[in-house]
Amino acid sequence: MHTIVTGAAGFIGSNIVAALNTQGVKKIIAVDNLKNAGKFKNLVGCEIFDYIGKNEFIEHLLAGHFDGGVKAVFHQGACSDTMETDGQYMMENNYRYSLNLLDWCLAQHVPFLYASSAAIYGASRQFKEERECECPLNVYGYSKFLFDQIVRQRLSRASSQIAGFRYFNVYGPNEAHKAHMASVAFHHYNQFKEKRKVRLFEGWDGYANGEQKRDFVYVGDVVKANLFFLDRPEKSGIFNLGTGRAQSFNELAAATVNSCLSLEGVEARPLEDLWQQGYIEYIPFPEALKGKYQSFTQADLSRLREAGYQEAFASVEEGVSQYVQWLSGNV
Repeated sequence: MHTIVTGAAGFIGSNIVAALNTQGVKKIIAVDNLKNAGKFKNLVGCEIFDYIGKNEFIEHLLAGHFDGGVKAVFHQGACSDTMETDGQYMMENNYRYSLNLLDWCLAQHVPFLYASSAAIYGASRQFKEERECECPLNVYGYSKFLFDQIVRQRLSRASSQIAGFRYFNVYGPNEAHKAHMASVAFHHYNQFKEKRKVRLFEGWDGYANGEQKRDFVYVGDVVKANLFFLDRPEKSGIFNLGTGRAQSFNELAAATVNSCLSLEGVEARPLEDLWQQGYIEYIPFPEALKGKYQSFTQADLSRLREAGYQEAFASVEEGVSQYVQWLSGNV
């Protein structure tokens, strides 16, 4: 029996493949689009059974080539660019493709674990997995929102697992290919290495300079939660996957700078000192992001905890320290 991972050469997908390998799972069918050829590097250290392009894969799937031969599907593939304006492409890629895969999994009684997104909440101030809290600000968020609505319809009569994870701001190894959509931690690291300072947005939307807050979650914690549900196929639903703690961009910047300085043997310094010494710079808030930007996110973990997942999540300070150590040896 094979395990299918879509988006396998991507950020979260490649980390899931690596984690499956550590559990002895190597009969993995890796599905992705390698138009961005650099993504192959994310799979070099992994063991897989086969690689299939995303369009070829869905054709073979619907033709019955995989019937009876799949243990589980991790559907991580999607266009995650929140600035993408081609709505037709977004809906075909993120919604219709996902729906075809979901229907096949239900017909085959195959566990289906998929990537949803906290972008569904948009400008909401409540981050619960409930319809009244969901108000996407862009077509990416809408594509994820609409698919989650279909999942809700299917859940009541599904005879196999459906588990959707609303990822908050994930950061960690294997995201370099995402370019401008890579995490703020990744960009801060590269800014520091290039100019020995990091840039943050000035205040906007009622927030002081750098004080917009997000729920930043380390990719290793995201993978652990996915594998927890894989091992418990009786558990289904849509779940927030963040830390449950909102931390400011100032805290993230300070953690990144201090982690970089620690590699040079320099002791950690408070935010105010880092700013005064020029390690942190504030730049005007972009006009293009106004009205499309989440100034605050914080996952409500009630449903995740009720489902039995009790693992602790790394704080920004803990996760960024691990990430900077990895980046220093891999970028």
